[in-house]
Amino acid sequence: MITFIGDYTVRLDSKGRLSFPSAFKKQIREGAQDGFVLKRDVFENCLIMYPMEEWDRQNKIIRARTNPYNKEHARFLRMFFSGTAEVSLDANNRMLIPKRLLEYARISDEVVMAGQSGKIEIWASDQYGTVSAADEDFAAMAEKILGGSFDEPDT
Repeated sequence: MITFIGDYTVRLDSKGRLSFPSAFKKQIREGAQDGFVLKRDVFENCLIMYPMEEWDRQNKIIRARTNPYNKEHARFLRMFFSGTAEVSLDANNRMLIPKRLLEYARISDEVVMAGQSGKIEIWASDQYGTVSAADEDFAAMAEKILGGSFDEPDT
């Protein structure tokens, strides 16, 4: 799994395209740079961008935990997959974001692309600053989540 490092502010052009940061492009394996899936975030008004390989991994997790013949699971699946779009980079390392997703994330001109483990969050720049400032209790949250004893991950 790729861990994207850094956050970058980029501008949308008049056609709704954004330039993919070269630092992120360098972090992706050769051949995995072409296809991505964009979707609405579950918790925030931002977009999540998965490289195709990670999207496939996420789908395996979801398939293992859901039954499409269970009404609640079917509803979850419908909501999870609604608002998704497959995107790719053009020859100039730009990607076109569908208008409906731009509207959902309240993106008009400037975005922040924030790297995470396996994905990139895409935020309206004014919204990203608000969310970061709201997490003043990050130290307390880190202590609660990571402060106890735990097993070291296998390396």
